[in-house]
Amino acid sequence: MSQFPLSSDFKNALDSSPEAKTENEKTEEDLPRHENYLWLTIFSCFCPAYPINIVALVFSVMSLHSYNEGDVEGARRLGQNAKWVAIASIIIGLLIISITCAVHFTKQM
Repeated sequence: MSQFPLSSDFKNALDSSPEAKTENEKTEEDLPRHENYLWLTIFSCFCPAYPINIVALVFSVMSLHSYNEGDVEGARRLGQNAKWVAIASIIIGLLIISITCAVHFTKQM
């Protein structure tokens, strides 16, 4: 017989062990990694296309929130939307910068 009595903490620790998991339970390791493109949307916020890059940032944060809630498919969809809106924002911002530079440097004094 054991010297120490079994406490409920010890049983809870055994129940949460990886060997005690059933087939239907999903852990964080089982969920696929998703991309929310937060780094890209933050980078796009430096481009002068402000309404569009704010939308990309919102999509990215919504993707992160959906993933934390367990909606992996919704998080993937919102992450893809964030990526495409951020790319569009960067392209529009580069167009605005190039047009502004072209007008500024070709203007007659």
